[in-house]
Amino acid sequence: MVKMSGAQALIEALKRQKVDVIFGISGGAILSIHDLLYEQDVGMRHILVRHEQCAAHAADGYARASGRPGVCMATSGPGATNLVTGIANAYLDSSPVVSFTGQVNTFSSTSSYMIGRDAFQEADIMGITTPITKYNCQVKKASDIPRTVKLAFHIATTGRPGPTLVDLPKNVQAEIDEMRFSDNLEVRGYKPKTEPHPIQVRKAVKLLFEAKRPIVLAGGGVIISNASPELLELAELLMMPVATTLMGKGCIPENHPLSLGDAGMHGTSAANKLILEADVLLAVGTRFSDRTTGTLCEFCPDAKIIHVDIDAAEIGKNVKVDIPIVADAKETLRLIQQLLVAQAKQSNDSPWFNRVKELKEQVKSEIDPEGNNLKPPLLLKELRKILPENAILTTEVGQNQMWAALHFETCKPRTFISSGGLGTMGFGFPAALGAKVACPGSAVVDLAGDGSFRMTEQELACSVTEKIPVTVIILNNSVLGMVAQWQRLFYGRRYSGVKLGSSPDFVKLAEAYGAQGIRVRSLEEFSRAMKNALKCEVTTVIDAPISPEENVFPMIPAGKGLNGMIEG
Repeated sequence: MVKMSGAQALIEALKRQKVDVIFGISGGAILSIHDLLYEQDVGMRHILVRHEQCAAHAADGYARASGRPGVCMATSGPGATNLVTGIANAYLDSSPVVSFTGQVNTFSSTSSYMIGRDAFQEADIMGITTPITKYNCQVKKASDIPRTVKLAFHIATTGRPGPTLVDLPKNVQAEIDEMRFSDNLEVRGYKPKTEPHPIQVRKAVKLLFEAKRPIVLAGGGVIISNASPELLELAELLMMPVATTLMGKGCIPENHPLSLGDAGMHGTSAANKLILEADVLLAVGTRFSDRTTGTLCEFCPDAKIIHVDIDAAEIGKNVKVDIPIVADAKETLRLIQQLLVAQAKQSNDSPWFNRVKELKEQVKSEIDPEGNNLKPPLLLKELRKILPENAILTTEVGQNQMWAALHFETCKPRTFISSGGLGTMGFGFPAALGAKVACPGSAVVDLAGDGSFRMTEQELACSVTEKIPVTVIILNNSVLGMVAQWQRLFYGRRYSGVKLGSSPDFVKLAEAYGAQGIRVRSLEEFSRAMKNALKCEVTTVIDAPISPEENVFPMIPAGKGLNGMIEG
């Protein structure tokens, strides 16, 4: 037991969670905490972002790149509500982000203002974030802070990860009390299941062993559970091709012969066609999003489906499965592989593997490798040649995201970071800053569209001031590209609300913030600019003008199944 203020207890609790960085913006309701962060020996770096949404996105990028929880902080009212988009983004993509918000007094001896009376900068952040957090709590007394913080980190990082939030009223931060910091934590009713049921594992093994055309659909759960080695071993054992969701991209090296790339709305032709031909589908760590499956009634109608997921709520939610396994992906894949290893390995001359090779070669031939223009597929292939394998690519949302998913080969887990479930424009740049803070030795690149980058470009100030150098590549077509593509293909080219114009000049914008700005007109110029950016000690913005008529193919129109794919 030690006597201290609530704010001091928070700092001590964060130290015990080994928090080394907090992304946020200060304000009146959290001044007590920021006053303590001023001390040099506190051991935590506070990174001042320029918008609270970006604090949550940066914490999210930090978490995805490192595998450790990301932390963000905001004041009450609009500070807290500005976090909401970032928290929702983390929730839908199962990212462990822990948020702390200031709050008005629960009571006051000198004022009639208190929670529930519409005090200045009061917002019901508890009610607002209940649907988008795994756990949230408003602390009512200072002595509860140590356990509440420990609980928030525990819930955020165990089972299926996700965001949590702790709301801290001003008087609770100032209150002096006896604090108990314990290493033990019992959470009634919260016991995530990680061990697979042995009977279900044996059923899955039998089905996979007998399959003629087995295929894996690997989701973000594979990366979260660090199960990439086990996935690769199992795939190689059965010569079983692996398609991924957007969140699973990188869980198997995409230059591997068994990698099919992404499946779904903007998945590769090979992945989408082979999934429909499979007789057994092993789905691991995926929620069968509509962007992956297309029309559910047409998804794998003839295949037996094994679904491995740590979240029981996802089993059978979207797709009816034959063998459900509620467990950790890493442990389950390890057990399946162990049981199969003593049995006959499938030959790499099998008809199924030959079919995989045939379709992959067909996809490869669809992209003309020649030329010096700024076609996005060629630009991304050039980028892959320049970047080391451990470089991290974040993306914004829209055409840029889908071009990256299709054409940028990701070789390692946690090196491709994108907004999946919420599809948040503006995510990529602050996420890149968070990833760079988490992995300072890695090159970090944000692939952006000009529409998305405009939404969070103010973080150039954070990047320069806080000395967080990343590279931003803007595929600049002066339109909201994905919406314009849909209007072009399905609405008779009636372009409504998508033309962005030529403002701003991104080179001058970058320079105004103290960053480096470069405009490129050819693939050769892009290559030089990119190599220069990797050596630069400040953030570089590369403006790459492309045609507003560029489309992303393949694509599956809304309301269609994987067999309704348009290949372009």
